[in-house]
Amino acid sequence: MIVWNPFTNDARVLKEAETLVTNGYQVTVFALFKAGVNVEHDVLPSGVIVRRIDGMGLFRRKNKGHAQSLSMKPLAQLSRLAKRVGTIFSMIAAVSRSKPDIIHAHDVNVLVTAYVASKMCAAKLVYDAHEISTDREGYRPFRKVVGCIEKTLTPKVAAMITTTDVRAKFFRLAYKVPRPTVLQNRPTKSFAEPQQSNHIRDTLNLQQSWPIALYQGMLQPGRGLERLVQVAQHIDEVYFVFIGGGRIEDKLKQLVANLGISDRVHFIATVPLADLPLYTASATFGVQPIENTCLNHYSTDSNKLFEYILAGLPVISTGFPEIRKVIEQYQLGLAIKDNPQDLQQAIVQFRDNPELLQHYAANTHAAVEQLCWEEQEHKLLELYQRVQSAV
Repeated sequence: MIVWNPFTNDARVLKEAETLVTNGYQVTVFALFKAGVNVEHDVLPSGVIVRRIDGMGLFRRKNKGHAQSLSMKPLAQLSRLAKRVGTIFSMIAAVSRSKPDIIHAHDVNVLVTAYVASKMCAAKLVYDAHEISTDREGYRPFRKVVGCIEKTLTPKVAAMITTTDVRAKFFRLAYKVPRPTVLQNRPTKSFAEPQQSNHIRDTLNLQQSWPIALYQGMLQPGRGLERLVQVAQHIDEVYFVFIGGGRIEDKLKQLVANLGISDRVHFIATVPLADLPLYTASATFGVQPIENTCLNHYSTDSNKLFEYILAGLPVISTGFPEIRKVIEQYQLGLAIKDNPQDLQQAIVQFRDNPELLQHYAANTHAAVEQLCWEEQEHKLLELYQRVQSAV
């Protein structure tokens, strides 16, 4: 497997790798090495092997949580380009030397790398498109390049995976390829193991017994987070908690300070995957106010949705098709319109109706067996068996 990240908090890739290892495959994940952040060689308790290649992104660098790109001086850009190209060649060489039977490319930013490596070592190629990157927040300047890469290479892969039915239909029609296998971003059943606790209350020293509205995930544009903060100023007796970090973290914190609601709106930095269920289960309900800023958002079902559900939380989410389908089929919460008025009304409704919350919470517990990773992992194994047996 190849990813263009340090592979420290990539839940989807980890689940796929561990499923394959459990079923007899030897899996090596090739990722990016960052000194002081991770190690170059590792073997996880599950048996997944991790090899990290020294690398750095071309178009972004950390600077108080903001992306930096166009302001970079030409020499700095050239240096980063050289670094990225060197990393790609090193990764191609490392993957090829491992002589895999199957190369699994996670997202379009490693598709070319994986394709070249597959040709060098005569391996079969699986493409796992986590996103619609031709219409995605942050990718618009590169949409033509991304589209060209996918249009050229997706017909050449042995099999393709994506995350929702809407995205599967998009890829089938856009690139004239067989319908990709759909593997939703569901947690494993272990996410449902922690019992309700006061983990968030204790961490933040929250004094009131108010309900906790939780958002967890990356703090990025287009996810409705500024809207959520704006709504929070009009709702008393509810704590709003954000778990995660990202490009707009500082902007959100400044907005909270400007509105004078720091007593009710709180932030917790990104927590390790293994610890996340303890935090999630200690909230009252989960909120996902994602905005229709791109096709990628409109077509999502989001790992956050399933994390809330498996942790026993009723949910409030923008009712895009894939999200609404899950919420309404299992009666797990409120699928709302993409506007602040409906978001505020839904949160107030949850605050004022503990019986409604209990009803939805009971439904989340009943839905665990249907909405966990284990229920769908057979599709990954069947795909690998087809790829292996194909001539």
